[in-house]
Amino acid sequence: MLDFLFVYGTLRSEFENPYARRLRAEARPAGPATVLGSIFRIAHYPGYRPEPAGEVDGELWQLNDPETTLAALDAWEGPEYVREQVRLTSGQTAWIYRFATQPSEGARIASGNFCAP
Repeated sequence: MLDFLFVYGTLRSEFENPYARRLRAEARPAGPATVLGSIFRIAHYPGYRPEPAGEVDGELWQLNDPETTLAALDAWEGPEYVREQVRLTSGQTAWIYRFATQPSEGARIASGNFCAP
């Protein structure tokens, strides 16, 4: 199973929610990373979509036990998000949580960085 996860929102290391802390406990940071696509402000959290074109900044994490960690994160993300594989701009493949529906263009975070909108 793929053991890398790209995070762009409230799972990033800047956040102190229970699932961000769990990710830090169950994975090793692999550094900053970028994917093609866009992020949108959904509420107090963002959602990733592969379109429209843009770049999304985030972090790459290598999971110690992908099946266990991803099962917990899948449950937390809920039906609003679909976990899928994405190719980073570096060429590496990782899991990402894609928002299931297309938000309005007005909700787009133009910088592509949830922590520096």
